[in-house]
Amino acid sequence: MPDWSERILREFTPGVQPLTVVADPDGLLTEPRLSQALAERGFESLVFEEPISFRFVYESRYRCRIDAGESVDLVILCVRSQPCEQLPFDVLSRARQLTFSLAEFFPNLSYPVLRALEPQYLDLLFDAQSRFNPGVLGDNATKDFILRHVFELAAELIKTEADLLRVLLRRHYRVQVIPEPFVDRLVAVLNQSGRFQDWPLADLFTSRSLFFSFLQERWPQFLARLTGTPLPQQARLSVRGPVDLPFDNPDIRVYVDNLFVEGLLHPVDWTPLPEGWAAAGVRQSPQMDRARRSAALADAVEREVPVEGARYGEWLSFAQTWAELNVLAAEIGSTSGLDLAKRVAALRSCVDTRFSEWLQQRFGSLSSLPATAPVMVHHVARFLAGHLDAVGKVALVVVDGMAFDQWLVIRHEISLQRPSWRFDENAVFAWVPTITSVSRQSIFAGKAPLYFPSSIYSTDREPSLWQQFWAGNSLALQEVAYLKGLGDIATLPSLAEKLTAAKLKVVGAVVDKVDRIMHGMELGTAGMHNQVRQWASEGFLVGFLDILIASGFDVYLTADHGNVESTGCGRPKEGLTADVRGERARIYSDQTLRAQVASKFPNAISWKPMGLPNDFLPLLSGDRSAFIPEGQRTVAHGGVTLEEVVVPFVRLLGDKE
Repeated sequence: MPDWSERILREFTPGVQPLTVVADPDGLLTEPRLSQALAERGFESLVFEEPISFRFVYESRYRCRIDAGESVDLVILCVRSQPCEQLPFDVLSRARQLTFSLAEFFPNLSYPVLRALEPQYLDLLFDAQSRFNPGVLGDNATKDFILRHVFELAAELIKTEADLLRVLLRRHYRVQVIPEPFVDRLVAVLNQSGRFQDWPLADLFTSRSLFFSFLQERWPQFLARLTGTPLPQQARLSVRGPVDLPFDNPDIRVYVDNLFVEGLLHPVDWTPLPEGWAAAGVRQSPQMDRARRSAALADAVEREVPVEGARYGEWLSFAQTWAELNVLAAEIGSTSGLDLAKRVAALRSCVDTRFSEWLQQRFGSLSSLPATAPVMVHHVARFLAGHLDAVGKVALVVVDGMAFDQWLVIRHEISLQRPSWRFDENAVFAWVPTITSVSRQSIFAGKAPLYFPSSIYSTDREPSLWQQFWAGNSLALQEVAYLKGLGDIATLPSLAEKLTAAKLKVVGAVVDKVDRIMHGMELGTAGMHNQVRQWASEGFLVGFLDILIASGFDVYLTADHGNVESTGCGRPKEGLTADVRGERARIYSDQTLRAQVASKFPNAISWKPMGLPNDFLPLLSGDRSAFIPEGQRTVAHGGVTLEEVVVPFVRLLGDKE
């Protein structure tokens, strides 16, 4: 572990004092690996966000243990703008106090610039500082140093269109998260060079969907040059910039087949068929296209599945490739041949094992990460609150139960109905267990589930939690709306009336049609895709989004959890001992009762209540099994497969963009 982390960890020896209050304005201790290292030493972490919620958790989980003489090592983090002085006096008076700051570990770099950098990049920066000893740097010099040594971007080395295109592909292909101040600096330096005056640099670096639209529109132009065939009809380009791009440059060509395979670009009709690598971007027969793409996607999954110790961003990025393969495998079905079916099954087993092991090790460190770019579903509300002033009105559409592969099906149907719409797609982690009362409620509360123990078994308090969150962000009751039970096209006229209220600034909406489809599904993943596709084609979602856009809302879509096709492993014979008896998750309030049931199901996971109330003890069905009669098939949620845990977080860019 780098020296900056070691210097922090040296301050934490178990058993010295039950309470340690850390003034951490830069969120250093939220860095996942450092957070995990603290947990491995036996420390529990609690982020101080506001006094009332803190008092509730502290009193119910920790004070009673400390007063009883139990061994407790609790670290209370005052991160970002929360001063430690706002902590209750009785806590401060019995705690030792520490302070850590970026300025302490990076004294020669500009502190305001450093604060824009996510903690996950500090290892690379500390290593670069040690190796190159840059001396005292101002704001722009610090940005240039970080761009070069953390993000491997040096503006002076971007001299040709191929250089620029390669940098943009590296940024957007695997969602390289570069904070806005660094992107602005890179764009400013490139603009000063005068080499790329006809490129919309700021837009291309900022918007992933616009960049891929830029490439898609220029692919036919390249094919025309490559094959010596005139364009049948030059379509109007919606994204300004140069028309002819160097797709055949060796540094660019290595990306092209992956872009088409993974659905980031779409093949076009073209005659004659180009030879070699460019054929990936041309439609052939549907059977050949599916066979070729499924084999290439399987290769991509095999190559890209994150390994042990991967950062959370690697799983979020991988989830979309995995979803693309799931959609294609369901489309092909039994026609794919035995070899491909076996390969996909083997890949599922590998992905399930690696993700489950990673999640059990790393999940606890995710919830305290900053919400500047949401990592978990409860970060979404805070992210939207941070953007409300800039956009004026914001709407969050939660499609209950929508897995990432089902989003791809829905997105395709939306694109058929609204071809001009674009989507900036990201992903976030749901709460575990992946059940509605836990994960969806955390979205509308903007908090971890441990803060709403009294309602954790139902969703009845979602409207009041949503109102409370926005009241804490200075919005009045009439400026906030919560809608649920949506999904039927006949309701659109009444929704239009509600959403045009003059004072309305924030909308939270639950579309539960996908979840209803899932709970009646007996035909597995393929059946889910077929029914979700049919529902999306009927037009409710497009119509609802039309209303939101017309009413001036900046629109985001997400889900509370996904779902997975599962096979019964037997139903626990437990009487009334389980508080929740789901197909993929059972909830107990007693450790002994849970252990008794777990002993009869060797693959079940006794999930540690991370971010959950102490008496909310999940038992999760392992692998792709379900607590239903043996051999029965279902589509369910509650467990820890990638499909259940990683869900889309999408910004809609409609015609207004």
